[in-house]
Amino acid sequence: MSLQGKVALVTGGSRGIGQQVCLRLAAMGALVGVNYMSNENAAKTTLSLIEQAGGKGFLAPFDVADSEAVQDRIKEIADSHDGVDILVNNAGITRDGLMARMKDADWDLVLDTNLKGAYTCSKAAMKGMMKKRWGRIINMTSVIGFLGNAGQVNYASAKAGLVGLTKSMARELASRGITVNCVAPGYIVTDMTSELSPEIQEAIKKQIPLGTLGQPQDVAAAVAFLASPESGYITGQTLHVNGGMYMGN
Repeated sequence: MSLQGKVALVTGGSRGIGQQVCLRLAAMGALVGVNYMSNENAAKTTLSLIEQAGGKGFLAPFDVADSEAVQDRIKEIADSHDGVDILVNNAGITRDGLMARMKDADWDLVLDTNLKGAYTCSKAAMKGMMKKRWGRIINMTSVIGFLGNAGQVNYASAKAGLVGLTKSMARELASRGITVNCVAPGYIVTDMTSELSPEIQEAIKKQIPLGTLGQPQDVAAAVAFLASPESGYITGQTLHVNGGMYMGN
């Protein structure tokens, strides 16, 4: 699955799942833009890992929730590298709390980052893809968007919204040779899940038929397939990577 000559942009690419996606796409030959908002050191580490493995990349700092910054920066990237061929909308945040006590600001920030950010980045990147009549847009949703979760109404709403965004974009862009799909991770070993107590982690594992948390590399493999030429007849779909925790469609 070669991506030689392709330019990829991974939002939230400095750590965890995003970092592994960057490494996997670079290993396939893509020039990878590592997006981050504030953790420059982590982004530089990701870029260094790409280069140590013989790949190529560049840093792409901007806040996906800032529409003006998104448009300006993606235009700069497209102008410098002849467009963005692959966009992975991976950036996401949580601001958990029960709905009865949730602040409007926490609702707005999660929706602006996790859902509107994907919309804005896709809108900016798709222009070059449409000219080339080839592109891959991959939106990172979550098992929580399908199951729901108490204390995460904002996060679940944003992640579920990404599925509707994906299906609608897929219909709009198919005639231009652009596919749009989702990857829906379950519980993956990241900084976020490492904060859970051992008791909660064990309770989660009992809900997973495969009996273990996933690894960021598991998600990166799914993204790599959907980014590749081999997935050209797949669009508007969600690829679940959750160990069997959710088996719906």
